[in-house]
Amino acid sequence: MSGLSSRVALQLRLDINYSSSSLSSSSLFVCVVVQNMAKPYDQTVLFGDSLFQFASEAQQGFSFQGALQSHCMRNLDVINRGFSGYNTRNALQILPQAFLPPSPSNPKIEYLLVLFGANDACIDIPTNIQRVPMEKYKENLVKIITHDHIRAHNPKILLITPPPLDEIRITVLDLEKGHPQATRQAENSAKYCETVRQVAAEIPGVTLIDLQKAIMDKAIALTPDFDANGPPLGYPKGKRGGLEQLLPDGLHMSGEAYRVLFDLVKPYIGPFPAEQTVFPEWRKINAET
Repeated sequence: MSGLSSRVALQLRLDINYSSSSLSSSSLFVCVVVQNMAKPYDQTVLFGDSLFQFASEAQQGFSFQGALQSHCMRNLDVINRGFSGYNTRNALQILPQAFLPPSPSNPKIEYLLVLFGANDACIDIPTNIQRVPMEKYKENLVKIITHDHIRAHNPKILLITPPPLDEIRITVLDLEKGHPQATRQAENSAKYCETVRQVAAEIPGVTLIDLQKAIMDKAIALTPDFDANGPPLGYPKGKRGGLEQLLPDGLHMSGEAYRVLFDLVKPYIGPFPAEQTVFPEWRKINAET
C-alpha cells in the first residue's frame, strides 16, 4: 500500500473505531478527503512592489511568475506577494501578517525573492509621499530579511536590486500627471541599488541578484550607437536607447526585461530531482494501487 493510501486507510480505521455508531458514511468521507489533501507544497515567494505584482502578467508572450512556476512545478508553489506602490516601510508593516511561521498547516518558504526600492528612491517633493531615506531603506531591508517570521522558515534569500530608471521617460509621464518634476531620478535610484548590494554583502547567506546591472547591460547591447563616454542610458541629456524596450514607462519592466530577471534567478532555485516531487509521478502511483 502506498504512503498516500495508507494514510487514508489509517484515518478511516481510527474514525470507525472511535465512534462508529455516531458517524455517517458522508462524514467518514469528509474525514478521508481532509486527510488526503493535507499536504501543502512548500513555497517560493516573491515579496516586493509593483515590479513583482505585475510579474504575474504575460507581456510579449512571457510571464515571469508563470516561467518560475513552470521551473518549480510539482515541487514548490510560487506565491506572489507584490504590492504596487509599497516601499520598505510598508513592507515591514504587513510582514507579520503576510508571513506566518511554518506549521503543519502553513507551508515552509524555501526561497524568498525580495525586490523593493523603486518607491523608496522617490525624491522628496510635495506631490509624492513614497520616499524612504537611504539609510532607513538599508535598515528596513535588513529588518525584512532577518525578521523572526522569515528566519523561522530559514529560506534561501535572493535580494534583488531595482532595475535602472529611465528618467527621460519618467519625467514626461510625471509632468503629464501633474507633478512639478520627475518623482524619481536615475542617479538617485542607482544609489539605492548600491545600497542593496551592500546589504547582500553584509548579511551572511543572502544572494545578490543585480538586476540593475543586467538590465543596463541588455539596454546597452540593444543600443548600437551607445557612447560609453557620454551620459548613461536614461539619464538627462542622454538617450533612452534600449531602455525604451525594457522599461516602457521608464520604471516598470517589459516581458523582455522580465526574461532577464528570470535568467538571473533560475540558477539559484533548485535543482529539483524528478524522483523527489511532492506527489509521485503517475507511473509510480499507478504501480502501487
